[in-house]
Amino acid sequence: MSRPLRIQYPGAYYHVTSRGNEQKDIFKSDRDREKFLDYLQGSAQRYGAMIHCYCLMRNHYHLLLETPGGNLSQIMQHINGSYTTYFNIKRKRAGHLFQGRYHAILVDADAYALELSRYIHLNPVRAGAAQRPEECVWSSYIHYLDSRAAPAWLQTETILSYLTPGELDARACYRTFVEDKLGRAVQSPLKEVWAGTLLGGEAFIEMVRGKHLNKNAHDRNLPAQRTLQRQRSIEQINQTVARHVSDDTLARKICIQLCHRSSGEKLRGLGERFGLSESGITQVSRRLAGEAKKDVALRRLIETIENDLGLYNV
Repeated sequence: MSRPLRIQYPGAYYHVTSRGNEQKDIFKSDRDREKFLDYLQGSAQRYGAMIHCYCLMRNHYHLLLETPGGNLSQIMQHINGSYTTYFNIKRKRAGHLFQGRYHAILVDADAYALELSRYIHLNPVRAGAAQRPEECVWSSYIHYLDSRAAPAWLQTETILSYLTPGELDARACYRTFVEDKLGRAVQSPLKEVWAGTLLGGEAFIEMVRGKHLNKNAHDRNLPAQRTLQRQRSIEQINQTVARHVSDDTLARKICIQLCHRSSGEKLRGLGERFGLSESGITQVSRRLAGEAKKDVALRRLIETIENDLGLYNV
């Protein structure tokens, strides 16, 4: 079984989820939820975790947290490990409580933290557990509306600051922001995750790949790392193709194919970039691949460009 890729560095933001083993409940009482919040507090006090949002459901939870110390694994060992021990002792059971490892998405906070906070706070409504988000008392949403009873370890200021309300009440603006999506079908921001690991734009992906990805590690159990190492920005691909191909029509086809295969960009984004539909991008890529099978010179040209991009060296 492949392991999830863990990219850790000081100041990183993560959307973290963990589900009960076999989809079973991990919270069976209010005392369980209170104890879990105690471990969130402990992670803040002992390991410097900054908890921005949380939502506790029956068989899973959501967190949006920041790691000033670059120590996500240590933080999550404390939270999940300590809670599992408590849960097992209380119920005289043994074994795993959570389904495999926790799932952590590294997040470009400036681009996605606000939207993710809304996604997390609307989770009880989407699941049919509440009609309005404030009805869920085991969510940080109520503390975004009224800070008087908020735990000291919960950080609400960062998310609220993204609203830039001027002289308006930031908490009232946040309520409006969240309620704007009530009763509406909204695409999850997690649909934009790259390689199952990163949520952010092209510049963020390049920053993570350049500064924080261990390029010397070639672990067959880390497919996400291999995917990220193979990805190249659209700008890199365009510039490299331009160095090798003078024919504009052919250069465009090769750019489309390499961006489709190696940029990590969604089809929708590529379609907007090249002025094609999503199916159009796929068709151009497939047709060029078919032509390269028959045309030795074209195949070698594409291989030369791929080699120049370093796609064979990871």
